[in-house]
Amino acid sequence: MVNYRPKYVSFDCYGTLIYYEIASTTKRIVGDQISEEDWPAFTRSFSKYRYDQVLGDYYPYRQVLQDAFDRVCRKWGIESDPTAGAQFGDAVLSWGPHADVPTPLARMAERYPLVILSNADTAFLDVSVPKLGAPFHAVYTAEQAGVYKPRYQAFEYMVEQLDATPDDFLHVSSHTRYDLMPAHDLGFRNLVMLDRGYDPPAHSYEYVDVASLTELNQMLGID
Repeated sequence: MVNYRPKYVSFDCYGTLIYYEIASTTKRIVGDQISEEDWPAFTRSFSKYRYDQVLGDYYPYRQVLQDAFDRVCRKWGIESDPTAGAQFGDAVLSWGPHADVPTPLARMAERYPLVILSNADTAFLDVSVPKLGAPFHAVYTAEQAGVYKPRYQAFEYMVEQLDATPDDFLHVSSHTRYDLMPAHDLGFRNLVMLDRGYDPPAHSYEYVDVASLTELNQMLGID
């Protein structure tokens, strides 16, 4: 049962609020080394390597992207571009919010303190958060926490910084593996999946699905 009167509404940023539009940059870097037929499988592999790459201690996000790209290229037997991480990082800085985010997010901020827990360097959030069009009570990053999600330490850092408990949060993400699963493991029970089509369902982790922030606002009693 989700508590729709939380103390904080916390969010994942990239993918959930900011449109994680990495495919076009990947396509440009890879070029014709991967066929159109194999392209969906290649991009899925790349996403899995990005996940695996953040399971240790924090190091800069551009290098995470470079290392994950090197690994997927090696798996597929193609040449990796040594500047890929820099190119991906520049792309992240250029991305904006999903079209359905700014208006309902601003309405939500009128009623609840908003928090971001992001898997990126602080410098990335310094650029991306102002694009969201809403004030945030706090923004926490992997760089500050010293780890990336899904490491528990990232969520523990957010909780400790706010002198809070997991029950104080309604946490919203479009990612089961990065956010909803580890958050549930740590005792977060007010979990919302904003469905962007990234991950297969995992409803044993007791989250609630919403199709939009407007729908979430209705659940929060925001007209």
